[in-house]
Amino acid sequence: MHFAIRYLTEYRYREPVTDNLNALRVKPATTPCQRVDDFAVRVEPETRLTQHLDYYGTTVIEFGISKPHEQLAIDVRARVVTTPAAPPPEADWEPAVTAEYAAHGGEYLLAFGAEPDDIAIDELVGLSRAATPAATLQAVTELIPDRFEYRPGVTYVGSTVEDLLTAGAGVCQDFAHLALVLLRRHGVAARYVSGYLFAPPAGDEGADSAEVDTHAWIEALIPAAEGEPVWVAADPTNRGLAGERHVKIGHGRHYSDVPPIKGVYRGGATAELEASVRMTRTDTASRTAPAAG
Repeated sequence: MHFAIRYLTEYRYREPVTDNLNALRVKPATTPCQRVDDFAVRVEPETRLTQHLDYYGTTVIEFGISKPHEQLAIDVRARVVTTPAAPPPEADWEPAVTAEYAAHGGEYLLAFGAEPDDIAIDELVGLSRAATPAATLQAVTELIPDRFEYRPGVTYVGSTVEDLLTAGAGVCQDFAHLALVLLRRHGVAARYVSGYLFAPPAGDEGADSAEVDTHAWIEALIPAAEGEPVWVAADPTNRGLAGERHVKIGHGRHYSDVPPIKGVYRGGATAELEASVRMTRTDTASRTAPAAG
């Protein structure tokens, strides 16, 4: 699939601010299933942009605005081509307990912070164990939406897995965090993925363009019977593997590793924020049913 993507963010401050320093993670990644044909960022007030890769390999664009200003606009545009991923390997559990697998999985096998350790998690781990790591990944992505309701407004960006367990509902970020906990308990290395999902609203499935939110899913390191293990993308919000409608920005161990924008400024002013992402299909491929964002 071919997509034109525009990410627009605007901050309005109640009084002038200075020394506004920001780090953006908004550039689509280059992967075996994704190609970036064009990418540009425009910031107003104009300033110099610098770019580097962070510890996890995600592109970070940084800038600072020292002079007083009452508004900040960030306009990001990209053209991306996605292709289907190969089916995940179907090896049994034996390769997943080797030193070689642990070396590839690294810190993605470790718990992140104070993850919950109670009977509710133990039950979910037991229910999601399957004959192979690939089957376990599929079981996790089906179990979470079966047990928890997708409902915006119940949690917030700083919510924990414990909050999801208590509320019984959450959004894609919460589902991804829970999937990471379960997979790591099974000994499967897993990482958090941030990006966009092309999902036109219900009733408009054939639309070429849609307003979307930043989406979250996961990648699990699935061992192969021969050769190196493979990172396989799966979307627990939409109970299956991630596909051509998913556009990856970056990955880390947790949401906090890949926020779209993080910044600080000098001044006591509060800010009003407006943000939007529009994805437009620029090819003529057949349409399928929409997914939850």
